[in-house]
Amino acid sequence: MSRRQYGKAKSTKHWHFGELLLFPDWPAPASVKALQTTRNGGVSQAPYASFNLGLHTNDAPEAVRENRARLATHLPNEPVWLEQIHSADVLVLSGEHFSRPPRADAVVCRIPGQVCAIMTADCLPVLFCDLAGSVVAAAHAGWRGLAAGVLENTLNAMQTDPANILAWLGPAIGANAFAVGEEVRAAFLAANQEATAAFFPGATPGKYHADLYALARQRLHAAGVTSIFGGEYCAFSGF
Repeated sequence: MSRRQYGKAKSTKHWHFGELLLFPDWPAPASVKALQTTRNGGVSQAPYASFNLGLHTNDAPEAVRENRARLATHLPNEPVWLEQIHSADVLVLSGEHFSRPPRADAVVCRIPGQVCAIMTADCLPVLFCDLAGSVVAAAHAGWRGLAAGVLENTLNAMQTDPANILAWLGPAIGANAFAVGEEVRAAFLAANQEATAAFFPGATPGKYHADLYALARQRLHAAGVTSIFGGEYCAFSGF
């Protein structure tokens, strides 16, 4: 996402996973634009077919580079790619050049034209901006990152009143598909007993289904963010 315009915003209500790009449906200021890729429109072969952007995978590097080049046609500048490790670490960009992807699972930026990028598969992507369009952020929030506080750390790094922040929850694995063990449920309940509402028993004793969207909303609300959008799809099931 960037503090300069690119792409054209549209509603996600009738969006399908056969499309090439998703443009978040949120009331971001005109200076903030964001997009999310799908797995369509690239050159990668199975099992990465087709728009894989991760050089950390076993995909052919030349295919990933071509996919990134295709993405670049929709962006004002090259994104800062992260080495994501399911942490709560946040990178605050200040215009520096990186010889290799920095380790972090969220990125915050106040530099006009700079593109922030995160990569997700089943994990939850969360985009942020303030009402003035002066700061943007993107967070990679799987269950480990959520439990460790990646969303709260991102908000702290934005240094803005949470009441003035918008958040958009992109496609992640849905609760019906996301089965976890008791240790995952316990990790969230240790921080907030209200998290129990985001889990329901699975078919196997000791297993639960976890709602990443609900867990993210709980944590964002607790941090003071009330303007939360998205969270309507299951990236695993394809709807």
